[in-house]
Amino acid sequence: MLHAVKVGCTGLLVFAFALAAVPARAQDPQPDLRAQLEQMRQQLQALQEKVAQLEAAAGQKPAAAEPPAQPAAPVQTQPQPVQEAVQTPAGGGAPLTSKIFNPDMAVIGNFVGAAGHNSIEPMPALKLNEAEASFQAVVDPYARADFFLSASPEGLEVEEGFITFPTLPGGLLMKVGKMKAQFGKVNTMHSHVLPWVDEPLAMRNLLGGDEGLNDSGISVSKLVVNPVLFLEATGEIYNGDNNVFKSYKRSDLTYVGRLRGYRDVTEGTNLDVGTSFAYGHNDADSEASTKLFGVDATFRYRPLQQSLYKRALVRTELFWSRRQQPIGDAKAFGAYVSGEYQLTRRLFSGARYDWSERAYDASLKDDGASLLLTFWPSEFSQVRGQYRRTRYAEGATANEFLFQFLFSIGAHGAHSF
Repeated sequence: MLHAVKVGCTGLLVFAFALAAVPARAQDPQPDLRAQLEQMRQQLQALQEKVAQLEAAAGQKPAAAEPPAQPAAPVQTQPQPVQEAVQTPAGGGAPLTSKIFNPDMAVIGNFVGAAGHNSIEPMPALKLNEAEASFQAVVDPYARADFFLSASPEGLEVEEGFITFPTLPGGLLMKVGKMKAQFGKVNTMHSHVLPWVDEPLAMRNLLGGDEGLNDSGISVSKLVVNPVLFLEATGEIYNGDNNVFKSYKRSDLTYVGRLRGYRDVTEGTNLDVGTSFAYGHNDADSEASTKLFGVDATFRYRPLQQSLYKRALVRTELFWSRRQQPIGDAKAFGAYVSGEYQLTRRLFSGARYDWSERAYDASLKDDGASLLLTFWPSEFSQVRGQYRRTRYAEGATANEFLFQFLFSIGAHGAHSF
């Protein structure tokens, strides 16, 4: 900048001297030209004073010649808020300020319908089963928050709302809030993530239906480092009020434990297995309790070179319920086996067979089978059809065709693998 000002001053000075050198004619003193010359001399003096002030402010001495200004100098004039907006948490991660004031938000619609006959568990012909709104963001370098609000014909409720601390001492990860218990696979899934329109019979009979084990509590998990497989241990404590357990006093808590193992078998296949346990009081009596045991296994096949067009998945879960009640303890068992196969890039087929005794009376047993076809127009929508045949313990048989439309807007975070 100083160099540019000096060049301008020199030009003015040269032009002034050139004008002064023009000989004035005796017959015409050119008063206008002299007035312009005087004005230019005053401007030149003002520019020289400005140069002296700038040099003094920069701590430089006047010199006949200066090197040109460095190109990087203008960077120093950038406002500070621009640098703050891109600060990241300690140790890396997503920018903080971008998430504090603008969390990831999404809304997912789950529209279902049914045709056929079912006298035991009838479904409406058409209904918006659920609209889920999610809000997810980093709280600070040490925590993130997740909220899932569910609006249904029954009303609006907080399906999940918890904060996660992933960097606790000892390699621990802790969640605090209202959340789905880490019991098996299906219990942890939201309704729009299920590979079927409905839930398996064992989920409805033994784990409390579509809500499952969902309560307010604290969850702590840790990776068990070993050279064989990915191994995660989880321990949870809940308030004790949901569709399976009931709390009569403050000390009537529910306890959940899970051990999960995962291993890649080949480049395109992997195996995921787990075992779960839950204990708490039930609604039969203030002294009665319920124990749940679960085993789950998932096998995935997805070749790397054809990952967009070919995939197969087989999963199964087994549940045991031990429920104390005044008329005698009820020991019930339930399970399901499910398979999915990708036909084309957007078309998937599936099948499921499930059976389950009822938690209150193990002599009552339901079983059923389903065939499914799912089409993905894009990653933001799904269209699914399911034929379901169910034989109930009451002796009734239901034959139904269920269909589902899933659609989402916004940035919905990833679900558990």
